[in-house]
Amino acid sequence: MYMYFPTNYVWSMSVVACLNNGGLIDDIDKACRPVLEASQHGDDAGTEELYEAWQAVADRLVESAEADLSRGWTRGAGEKFYRASLYTSQAERLQSPKWEGRNDAYRKSMDLLQKHIQYSEAPIRRVEIPYEGAQLPAYFRSVPAADGPVPLVVLWNGLDSTKEMMVYSGFAELLAERGIATLMVDCPGSGEALRLRGLHARYDTEVWANAIIDWVETDLPEADASRIGLVGWSLGGYYAPRAAAFEQRVRLVVAWGANYNWAEVQRKRQQREGENPVPHYWDHVQWVFGASDLDDFFERTRGMTLDGVVDRISVPFLVTHGIGDRQISVDYAHAQYEAAVNSPKRELRIFTQEEGGAEHIGLDNMPYVAQYTADWIAETFAGLSEATR
Repeated sequence: MYMYFPTNYVWSMSVVACLNNGGLIDDIDKACRPVLEASQHGDDAGTEELYEAWQAVADRLVESAEADLSRGWTRGAGEKFYRASLYTSQAERLQSPKWEGRNDAYRKSMDLLQKHIQYSEAPIRRVEIPYEGAQLPAYFRSVPAADGPVPLVVLWNGLDSTKEMMVYSGFAELLAERGIATLMVDCPGSGEALRLRGLHARYDTEVWANAIIDWVETDLPEADASRIGLVGWSLGGYYAPRAAAFEQRVRLVVAWGANYNWAEVQRKRQQREGENPVPHYWDHVQWVFGASDLDDFFERTRGMTLDGVVDRISVPFLVTHGIGDRQISVDYAHAQYEAAVNSPKRELRIFTQEEGGAEHIGLDNMPYVAQYTADWIAETFAGLSEATR
């Protein structure tokens, strides 16, 4: 992986995420160069300074976009709003949950992305999904040229990503090119659901899968509710397989990063084994799960293993993993695949250093991993359609 900050994996990961999701190297260099020295003092120190450096670049882009709008140049403005949103989002992701400016920074990333959608005329709209007396916020990416309802992928994020990051990834565009719509959901414990609505993560993810599919069946006529796939990246590699094991309306599932035994990974992280995904890690996980302290966090997450669960999956199942994943060992990918004995079509795809995609969720070459995953999904949906004829 490209290490802009040679001694800081977590900060460098955000740089790579921006580069793989449409960021420009000149913007990113301008944002990162002022905090090179700060990066040498560990993951946690200097994150507010990092945010200010990224925001200086984002604010210049917004100023330029507004100048474009004054001349009627909506397409160019939309592209600049996109990059400003991307940079704001990645800088916000690295902040402490205790930072007072965090919610405002997140709202800014959402507002900028909405301006991008408006001025680029992207076929994406916000939707709200009822969930236990509240609502899960999501983006729906349609297939405008479709002749009738199309297959749907429900995309779930992980411990620290957001639905906005799903849009930045371009994965929904890849699926749309293959005639598949995408519903990008902030699950409980992530994104807007956590930051602005106080919805916390839980181990039994079939509960929110049930709520989402109920809503698709009644309120999303563009989607064929008989062909719903579930994809989860990072911690979503636990969330999605868990849900598919218990929610029978899921027709295929992808673990984009094999979080086979996340509870065990947390115990290893206590022993400083492997890399953390974000600074302020233990504060972050307690925030995600609504835990009062570290003991409470471990109690709430002790059931987060797919051991004894994956064998209940009875639909096609793809596991992807990077051989050099520094957060989740590749051994978990093999364990997850081997346990899926009742899947009629199971596949394990390990991405190597030579080809790219070897880091966590393939972040070092994410478009490559995304293309493979999109093709597998399209192939599998086509096979399911043939089987029902």
